[in-house]
Amino acid sequence: MQLQQLRYFLAVFETRHFTQAADKLGVSQPTLSKQIHTLEASLGAPLFERIRGAVALTAAGQTLLPLAQRMVADADAAREAVQDVVGLRRGEVRLGATPSLCSSLVPEVLRTFRAARPEIQLYVNEGSSQDLIENLLARTLDLALIVQPSRGVDEALDAAPVLRESLVVASAYDRPPPTPHALIALSELEHTPLVMFRAGYDIRGVTLEACRAAGFTPKFAVEGGEMDAVLAFVEAGLGVALVPSMVLANRPLLRATPLAPPGMQRTIALAHRRRSVLPHAAEALRATLLEHIATERLPAGVRPLG
Repeated sequence: MQLQQLRYFLAVFETRHFTQAADKLGVSQPTLSKQIHTLEASLGAPLFERIRGAVALTAAGQTLLPLAQRMVADADAAREAVQDVVGLRRGEVRLGATPSLCSSLVPEVLRTFRAARPEIQLYVNEGSSQDLIENLLARTLDLALIVQPSRGVDEALDAAPVLRESLVVASAYDRPPPTPHALIALSELEHTPLVMFRAGYDIRGVTLEACRAAGFTPKFAVEGGEMDAVLAFVEAGLGVALVPSMVLANRPLLRATPLAPPGMQRTIALAHRRRSVLPHAAEALRATLLEHIATERLPAGVRPLG
């Protein structure tokens, strides 16, 4: 029993005539009759009987009718649902990003995507790069913007570098700058209180390692915050912080002092599972993100890769 045969059966029932049903379906009458006979043979019973120039359902046909209607309706609904997803008329995307990217790059990208695809449901997971990698492997995320680790990522993931971003020293404009010069050497921060991120935060580890390489252990004015909290603490004059340059784009109360060469950079990668086909909505968001990076003006200290 085939779906096409059920469609032929329903057309004959609706028109009460084989020829009219064939015309309605755009097939020849012999083709339709042959398919109906094949369906009857597979079911082991006649489905129609002729009555005064028309056809009517037999008892077997009456039994099949509601089942055929439901099966054809379910098939049509399935096709429409798939076409909606493929055509991006509905669907969902689960994106992960680090807190610094959630407060800088991601909102602009999502605004563009939302304007073009208003029916797509967006879910954003904010977390550390390691947490996002674990979520990708657990299949709870489709895409993730992560800080590319120096050791690489799990071989089950594809992580394509998309941005290179410099870290800068953020300080409050209403406080003296951390240096009188245009650039600041990391060693100059040895006696300057730092506002430090919580344990497990990507930038915390990078900062502590860089300070150790520069020959000192930093002093903390306050520690334990997320990105927004750290920036607010710096605005309040509690200390300075090493932050990605992108997060200061909309912080008029904060100044950015670049680090002297070689400085500190980090690479942002767009990651997804290597052996999984991206859902259509996730692929569309990926394309929007890459186009934004390639065409939009990026803040100072940020440059596109690839």
